[in-house]
Amino acid sequence: MAVTSFALADYVVFALMLVVSAAVGIYYAWVDRSRRNPGNFLTGGRKLTALPVSLSLTASFMSAITVLSFPAEVYQYGANIGFYGLSYLMAMLITSEVFLPIFYKLEITSTFEYLELRFNRATRLLGTLLFIVQTILYSGIVIYVPALALNQVTGMNLWGAVISTGVVCTFYCTLGGLKAVVWTDVFQLGVMIAGFLSVIIASVILQGGVINIFSDSQHGGRINFWDFDTNPLRRHTFWTVAIGGTFLWTSIYGTNQSQVQRYISCKSIAHARLSLFINLLGLWLILLCAVFAGMCLYSIYKSCDPWTSGLLSALDQLMPYLVMDVLGDYPGLPGLFVAAAFSGSLSTVSSSINALAAVTVEDLIKPYASMSERQLAWISKGTSNNYEKLLTNELISIFGVIGGPLLGLFTLGILCPFATSKGALSGVVLGLAVSLWVAIGAQIYPPPPEMSRPLSLTTEGCNFTMTDSFSWTSTHVPTLQSSTTTAPVLINSKPALADWYSVSYLYFSPIGTIITISVGLIVSVLTGGRKLNVESRLRLTKEDTSLYYLFKLIKDRVSTASDRKKTFGNPNPAFCDVELDLPQSSIST
Repeated sequence: MAVTSFALADYVVFALMLVVSAAVGIYYAWVDRSRRNPGNFLTGGRKLTALPVSLSLTASFMSAITVLSFPAEVYQYGANIGFYGLSYLMAMLITSEVFLPIFYKLEITSTFEYLELRFNRATRLLGTLLFIVQTILYSGIVIYVPALALNQVTGMNLWGAVISTGVVCTFYCTLGGLKAVVWTDVFQLGVMIAGFLSVIIASVILQGGVINIFSDSQHGGRINFWDFDTNPLRRHTFWTVAIGGTFLWTSIYGTNQSQVQRYISCKSIAHARLSLFINLLGLWLILLCAVFAGMCLYSIYKSCDPWTSGLLSALDQLMPYLVMDVLGDYPGLPGLFVAAAFSGSLSTVSSSINALAAVTVEDLIKPYASMSERQLAWISKGTSNNYEKLLTNELISIFGVIGGPLLGLFTLGILCPFATSKGALSGVVLGLAVSLWVAIGAQIYPPPPEMSRPLSLTTEGCNFTMTDSFSWTSTHVPTLQSSTTTAPVLINSKPALADWYSVSYLYFSPIGTIITISVGLIVSVLTGGRKLNVESRLRLTKEDTSLYYLFKLIKDRVSTASDRKKTFGNPNPAFCDVELDLPQSSIST
């Protein structure tokens, strides 16, 4: 298991990815040089078509965390994260039918403009500030942690990778705006898939076929889809992934500025809806690649786990280690995978920068300052540059914690016509407080191993001497040994709400959403919400949904078919169609 380091060809491939990304920004800066206004910079002039937008939607949140962490998740816990595929589908349906129609018909740039139209300015500002905090914290880990993992395995310079990625990302976001972000996302998604496939193909060849990889995964317990335990404390089951994932991804696609800004830039609502469902196919493809890559990891290292043997210090280094192990003799291919990982970082961070620029200009500057379109365009570019400097400073992601209450806030406005501004503010504040309380408690009192259930690994097949590592058998996991010795102390010191803190992290978003809506409705009713008269454009009506027109079409067709059965033809004018009621005796024979 001798692992090589980066070669010149690998650096060339990585640099080529950065050069192409930067070139896209230069191209759109030149093409749109005569149309310098915030609308063109932030929404692409609302002239984009479904295909590039859909690919950009896919790339935006399929970050380097997906490339590195999803396979490692399958390696340690099994393939039941594949149920994310169901949550993706549910999230796209809800977004298409509930949130997209409202945002598209209002023709707004920032989603938080809706909150002022529906509630008041204080609600808008609170939502904007929560989004800014959420995005900065999330994006920090997206760009730094993968760079750290790749540095420790491949020897690639850590800060060289972080700085070069950040500079290129800032460059094309600042110059080209949303169009540059969308088209670089398309390119970077292709690089991500190519990087995944290079590793998967090499692993399949090494292991003698797909069937052998599935067989190894089956025997190792990694194909564990049929877990329908309803216990909310369990880390991953069908219910936690399907339900928690649906809330999480609906908050991302339904209300997150990064995603909404893309599909409302389409030239029609039909293109916007189509982009969501083409994007769904892309999400499924990336998920399939990530899950199968995790199975490849286990198949190759089933007898000698490099993590517990001390070769690696963290699980997110497994994929880079595998790449250098199986592709190290093919110059350029390790570089392709690293380019894939950083493409994920670039696509996520560029989306975040563009979204942060949009909400800063539209929600924090434009309502309070009288400026020309040209001045606002330059401020948009300036904020894109400044936000990139902040993104690499934070390493904590509280995406579900903040996204859940924000989802509840928008849901109150769109689906609850009697929701008041007091109810909305009360709900989102309490929802955020409870979500943070649970999330912080989960860090202090992590769930016990019987709830997370890491699967067995072994070092029995290793043919080298392990130093400073665990003495390990196939029935233990590294995290269990240290926790076993201190278990009595931890159990005695845990508060009565320890189980509440042990709830699956995927339920953080549903908790925030449900509390926000529940509290918001109660306060709204108590503050006169039943007398509220909300404009129809600010709430969802049946005419806004495609399902309404689908049911109407089906009903019309059924009605037409029924009418045809009742019709026996047209009367002939040459004959009388009046029925004669004559006595039989009057008819001559």
